Amino acid sequence: MIEIDGSYGEGGGQILRTALALSCLLGKPFRIFDIRKGRKKPGLMPQHLTCVKAAALISGASCKGDREGSTELLFEPKAVKPGEYYFDIGTAGSTSLLAQTLLLPLVMSRGESTVTLKGGTHVPWSPPFHYIKEALLPTLRRLGINITAEIDSYGFYPKGGGKIQFYIKPCSRVKPADLTHRGNILHIKGISAVGNLPVSIAQRQKDSLLEKLKDMKEIPMDIEIREVSTPGQGTFVFLCAVSENSVSGFSALGQRGKRAEAVGEEAAQAFIEYYNSGSCLDLHMADQILPYLAVAEGSSRFTTQRLTEHLKTNFWVIKKFLDIHYSIDTSSREVTIEGVAIS
Repeated sequence: MIEIDGSYGEGGGQILRTALALSCLLGKPFRIFDIRKGRKKPGLMPQHLTCVKAAALISGASCKGDREGSTELLFEPKAVKPGEYYFDIGTAGSTSLLAQTLLLPLVMSRGESTVTLKGGTHVPWSPPFHYIKEALLPTLRRLGINITAEIDSYGFYPKGGGKIQFYIKPCSRVKPADLTHRGNILHIKGISAVGNLPVSIAQRQKDSLLEKLKDMKEIPMDIEIREVSTPGQGTFVFLCAVSENSVSGFSALGQRGKRAEAVGEEAAQAFIEYYNSGSCLDLHMADQILPYLAVAEGSSRFTTQRLTEHLKTNFWVIKKFLDIHYSIDTSSREVTIEGVAIS
């Protein structure tokens, strides 16, 4: 039985999500305790509980402690079964974070799957849907992983109610990747969107974004203004930077009392920091691609914008399940990982 301290390192829900994904993939049971111990509301919140129940459903797992507020969970999976699945978080909890639990084990199963998720699609403290669709999934395709995603409705905080689908093809082996050199940035595409709010807000977001990036005239930019369907209200900006060797994403969310101009500037600043770092992967991509590289067939390398606590904690969790070897060069922010070739 694998024992996991849920308060280790970054101490958030990422520990649980990575553990669930690898447990399902490898058929290894685990016990996690002190779940989110340092948070204002420790234990399993609705979005974490949905991750547990979803992972249990796709793998036929038995669970103990799978209730809201629980700080301890015992999870014993069987075999992952591909198929059609629907999961409703019931709040504005992040559908993108729920997807982190499900995509890896399903993509390594023996058949195609369709997964529909309902909840928050563009909410704080999580990658928005467009990051998954426009940045993560293209990066995974370089590893031989074929997943597509679509959105039916947008879910903003606090209403939620967004709905997305993933279409997952099985993958027999994950290819390693060298993601150390970014190369030239070829173009930036983006969205400035509003849901049930004046479209002028989206225009102001776009204008402030372009003003912030006005000195980067050498990079072609195409920013679309969009009105989106949502049961609530919200705004966001998403930028996708396509480089010779990588795809990266940057976003910002509107909220009550936050000026539209600040939303555009925030997304632009996130891109500028990535651009100035010279790294191949943005700071979120490094976290999210790590479990896939851990099961790849061979050695992978990448440089990242910042060595985050999320990244270091993710390595710690992965080591609980897999005998991987890795190194981190703090000066160059280069990470090397030897995959264990799961197939």
